[in-house]
Amino acid sequence: MINISLRQLAEWVVCEIDERYLDVEIKGVTIDSRHIEQGQLFIPFNGERVDGHRFSEQALQDGAAATFYDRHSEVTAPTEGPVIYVEDTLLALQQLAAAYLREVNPTVIAVTGSNGKTTTKDMLENVLSANYKVKKTQGNYNNEIGMPLTILALSPDTEVSILEMGMSGFGEIELLSTIAQPDYAIITNIGESHMQDLGSRAGIAKAKFEVISGLKPSGTLFYDGDEPLLTELVQQADGLNAIAVGSNITHDVQCEVVAHDASGISFTLNGNETYTLPVLGAHNMKNAAYAISVAKQIGVTADVIQQQLKGLSLTGMRMQKFTASNGAVIINDAYNASPTSMKAAIDTVVELAGRKILVFGDVLELGSQSAELHAEVGAYLKGKSIDTLFTYGDESKAICETGCEYVQQAQHFDSKTELIDTLSKMLEANDTVLVKGSRGMKLEEVVDALITVS
Repeated sequence: MINISLRQLAEWVVCEIDERYLDVEIKGVTIDSRHIEQGQLFIPFNGERVDGHRFSEQALQDGAAATFYDRHSEVTAPTEGPVIYVEDTLLALQQLAAAYLREVNPTVIAVTGSNGKTTTKDMLENVLSANYKVKKTQGNYNNEIGMPLTILALSPDTEVSILEMGMSGFGEIELLSTIAQPDYAIITNIGESHMQDLGSRAGIAKAKFEVISGLKPSGTLFYDGDEPLLTELVQQADGLNAIAVGSNITHDVQCEVVAHDASGISFTLNGNETYTLPVLGAHNMKNAAYAISVAKQIGVTADVIQQQLKGLSLTGMRMQKFTASNGAVIINDAYNASPTSMKAAIDTVVELAGRKILVFGDVLELGSQSAELHAEVGAYLKGKSIDTLFTYGDESKAICETGCEYVQQAQHFDSKTELIDTLSKMLEANDTVLVKGSRGMKLEEVVDALITVS
């Protein structure tokens, strides 16, 4: 983590500090005054409900080495201790992170996309950690506050920094990319998330493509070559070094599934290298292809990558497989959802043995196209050999209404408890149940209940 004097900080951040405190050292940063550790820099924000500057004085008393302070804050500044006056505490945080990242100077990999960001990030860490000291974004620290905090937690000997970049509107990824100045950038795909804010998939593609804003002149973009919206943007970007990844033989990196079952998937890259993933979902092949391609450019050999991937484990609630006490397989993919990822989940379940049961919740933030996009998921079930479809929520009713004619059994639930009760009573040993919905639907509660009662 960052460990510098305020003298050094003053060279990196536009600020004012009393000269008496220039030799004070900070070790780490925090934005939470409730959990101050000795020597940290406290960074307050003026939030919608609470002005964090109210807690600066207490933070200093609790052991913080110093505090940022918005010079325009209406809260009276502490009279004792190192107070660092800045125009904007968020901007100061970002300036500090950008400067510290240049000081550590790791290889920086930026990962964005509508789906698969975290999985790709996990895969990158997995294959690169054999040769390098790697630090990745933890949890959902992928926004204008979280990413700088991730950077400031880097140890000075970090060799590779994997930074996930999320967004809900235009300009957000541009900011993050400018801070990070990545050596490599990945756009995993373009889905429908944030449609209500960005208007269309074309708008989403444009927002994700902002990841090239800070890409180093020598940097490389890896992107979903199967997505025409991204191909068009790449063609319009003068001088961009870009590598297309996808299923088409014309792509720079062409990937193809050769085996897919309950134990995972095997696939080839460019027809001459075979890799095995111990995770479900053919869509994870492309995520792995990004990780493999970047790792090779950084210097990891194919043999090492192949060995590393065999021990891969992903962040929870992403195609996470459980075996219930009665033998049924429960797949927890409830971390998030989009219509695109739901279709990929359907394709995954179709390849598995036994009776196939889908439990789908609402996909949120789809705006005015929500009903149409949910209905498309239901229509995608045509010819897919799914036995049972259960849906829960308001929007997902359209999935059930459209998909009911393509499955043996379909039912929509307004009550999660009723859904759990119905499914628990019918669950058999040869069943495979896949549970998926947006984060706000909390469908992991269905998974937990099935594992407990089965």
